[in-house]
Amino acid sequence: MVSITLYHNPRCSKSREALALLEEAGSEVRVRRYLDEPLNDAELEALIQRLEGELSALVRQNESEWKERGADADDPRQVVEALLAHPRILQRPIADNGRRAIIGRPPEAIRALLD
Repeated sequence: MVSITLYHNPRCSKSREALALLEEAGSEVRVRRYLDEPLNDAELEALIQRLEGELSALVRQNESEWKERGADADDPRQVVEALLAHPRILQRPIADNGRRAIIGRPPEAIRALLD
């Protein structure tokens, strides 16, 4: 069985749905509440390398902290710097098996890690 890290915000319904989906599938889940334990520079860089899909999807671009930065959502360094400064703009949930990381929007998207 593959261990999956879920970057989780318990206040987010999509994040709660993703956690329930992983638990129902019998996955070994490590929950990382990224607002309580923000990712550091190296962790963000590594996550970006494993991320499936567009880099811009990693950031909650409608949040004021993102808009005020005026950063380029397609520039990995600018995304990392924004997330270091404002962890709450990290999109959630993100499921990561150490080889692949998938944003759970919709939560069912993370099923791809279970195959």
